[in-house]
Amino acid sequence: MKPIHILNGDSLKSCWPNSIVGELIVARECLVDGNVKGENLEELFANRAKFICSYGGFTQASYYQNTVPEFEKILQIEKGCKVYCWFEHDLFCQVNFWFVISLLATQNNDNEIYFVGPSKGNEYSFAHMSQEELIVAFNNAQLISDQELSYLSSFWPLYQEANLTNNCTEMHKIANKLSGQFSFISDVISAQQERSPDDKGYGRPERRLLEIMKEHDTTDFGKVFRQFCQTEGIYSFGDLQVKLMFDRLLAQKIIK
Repeated sequence: MKPIHILNGDSLKSCWPNSIVGELIVARECLVDGNVKGENLEELFANRAKFICSYGGFTQASYYQNTVPEFEKILQIEKGCKVYCWFEHDLFCQVNFWFVISLLATQNNDNEIYFVGPSKGNEYSFAHMSQEELIVAFNNAQLISDQELSYLSSFWPLYQEANLTNNCTEMHKIANKLSGQFSFISDVISAQQERSPDDKGYGRPERRLLEIMKEHDTTDFGKVFRQFCQTEGIYSFGDLQVKLMFDRLLAQKIIK
């Protein structure tokens, strides 16, 4: 039976080493942004499909065509498979990973589930790794124990709640029980907590955007985005997520 590789995005798929065999499933989501409410998958997907349209150039139909089927593949993984989860150490990737793990945990298929992380120095980007480095990462994949699976699968429902209140206390408690390959998660949760709005209504990402625009006296999105990525790599927001924040700030006429 071929192994299953759940990838963090199409960029990793595009540079996938041919020597690593198995079925590829792509987690095409950005659950770090927007509405993540949903008592069940049907409600969640409906809310996500509506939100994705806010990026522009996307439709609800495209979400159901390109994203939902990949998650359905996870639910259809056969018993006895080896499943490799390829996710980076940033908030963007980890939220998607927590959701994927929550799906895998419901299967009870006695599958061996592994975590494949990026190499040192590339914690926030598989894309910066060579094919040889990706092969090394695969060879260094770490089995997720039953206890770790239980802890990790609890992050998704807690994130759904924290996304509304940003109360990450319980998530921190669980993260403190994890060590070794998952020791980075505490910093990820702290980054999420720092998205809490201050008395002006801005979280850490918005404040950083304002600082960059003022420091460089610019509202050129390309310049601002590049600077943001250099200092806020732990978020790994793409241009779509940052552009939404950027446009909201400009609309408030804080920066002229």
